Amino acid sequence: MAETGDYINGSDLLLKVGGKPVGHCTSHTITFNSETKERAVKPLATLPKSSGVWKGKGVTGKSISISFEGLRFYGETENGYDEIAAKWGKDAKVEVEAFRREEDTKPYVKGMFVIASLEETSPAQDDATYSGSLENDGEPEVYPGKEAA
Repeated sequence: MAETGDYINGSDLLLKVGGKPVGHCTSHTITFNSETKERAVKPLATLPKSSGVWKGKGVTGKSISISFEGLRFYGETENGYDEIAAKWGKDAKVEVEAFRREEDTKPYVKGMFVIASLEETSPAQDDATYSGSLENDGEPEVYPGKEAA
């Protein structure tokens, strides 16, 4: 049976955009996407018709999307809303890294991404927040299953 300390705490998984951590980040989500194509073939004459019901699938494309949320902070020293908004405004491609909060840890996702969206939420009498999404630009340098160069 697993011990509580065996589980990875979400606060130990961090996200950098443009070389700096996302400031006052409350969460981020990484999604690995596969575009697929179905293939339906007629079953061999020696097989029952029902064997043709199951379609094969193949991967025709891959992408990685990342969403993040954070709190707006007056004394931001990391990569807060203002810094990310400026990069979005310049249509900048940014280097993105997802990594564990440990010394000398290599990222488990790293590559060039575009800032696909950035949203600010400012409710009365509550914390102002921001959220954004990133989409890979070409094949990332590092991702699960990619062989090291």
